[in-house]
Amino acid sequence: MRTATTHRTRHLLTAGALAGPVFFAAAAAQAVTRDGFDITRHPISLLATGDLGWIQIAAFTLAGLGGLALAAGIARTITEGTGRRALTPLVAVFGLGMIAAGVFPMDPENGFPAGTPDGPVAEMSWHGIAHSASAVVSFTALAVAAIVLAVREARQRRVPGAVLSGAAALVLLMPMSTEHMSIQIAVNGLVAFTWTTVLALRLARTA
Repeated sequence: MRTATTHRTRHLLTAGALAGPVFFAAAAAQAVTRDGFDITRHPISLLATGDLGWIQIAAFTLAGLGGLALAAGIARTITEGTGRRALTPLVAVFGLGMIAAGVFPMDPENGFPAGTPDGPVAEMSWHGIAHSASAVVSFTALAVAAIVLAVREARQRRVPGAVLSGAAALVLLMPMSTEHMSIQIAVNGLVAFTWTTVLALRLARTA
């Protein structure tokens, strides 16, 4: 029974570790192949619009499911000490927020998809607002989770882990720049998924 439980835990954590690489592989492939996309002007979320938007919607959904799998893996492996009650729901909110960000795509703008008028959208749709709100809630929850883990690691005198989590939280909580928002969003996503992947792999080794 213990062996079966351990295997299930490792499968959950493996799914959590794969969420980030899958998301960014899909985004990177589209960024260099879809006509008119420019990462300096267009946030990754815009890839969920247009005829091929389903690809990025699927990437958001799979990444969110990976976040939920990681949350379940955390519940199975972090059962004592600081943060044991907070980490699971916080990471679960991150996963749910990613799924919602895929279900509710943002509005086409700034010339993407091809044929869209240049410039920001005049008035955000309800699903565009829902997308932005989902993303904010998702990454804020993950930043708080990183802070919780940083405190936990510091109390256990695991300095590298505490520094990594603290740095991730700092990046995720930085105010958005209106001039470089698309780049900052990409960096935030990279930091977020690097943190979840590292955490999932660490927990899988000790499961």
